[in-house]
Amino acid sequence: MTTRKHPHERGEGDALKQASVTLMEGKIAELESALAEAKDRHLRLAADFDNYKKRMRQEQLETIQHASAELIHRLLPVLDDLQNVLDHKPAGVDESWIKGLELSVRKLEEALGTHGLQPIEAVGERFDPKLHEAVGHEESTEHPEDTVVSELRRGYRVRDRVVRPALVKVSRRPSQPTEDDES
Repeated sequence: MTTRKHPHERGEGDALKQASVTLMEGKIAELESALAEAKDRHLRLAADFDNYKKRMRQEQLETIQHASAELIHRLLPVLDDLQNVLDHKPAGVDESWIKGLELSVRKLEEALGTHGLQPIEAVGERFDPKLHEAVGHEESTEHPEDTVVSELRRGYRVRDRVVRPALVKVSRRPSQPTEDDES
């Protein structure tokens, strides 16, 4: 009869298995933690990249709009001159020539309008230093104080940005005669 030699008792094998399981569970927990950190880092990087792409698109749009605004700002004196020609046309000029000029001015306004150009409303509006540049005052009893009563040069904005403020005259109350004026 042969006897088998068992190097360990039955209780020692279970303890070894338990230690091995505990070690593996610790390693699994460590790997799960590392995986969670990697996922979190990946999500943060993806969000940062998405924000970067949005910021770059916005900067490109602003650059394009700024370039349009600069070009429009340079074309506004030409538009002013053409409108002045129409406002001061001499007598005896061929009407078909005037109609052609009016059509050209309208086409220029439409072309600039497609790039966001909008005239600033001035006459009858309350004076706003962001939109209007006051170059004088007119005494008026029919308009409330600080109301635009006349526009000397039209102002424009491109979307929400003012490219040129309107030159205006603003109403003020008539001055009261003083005692020195009466004598």
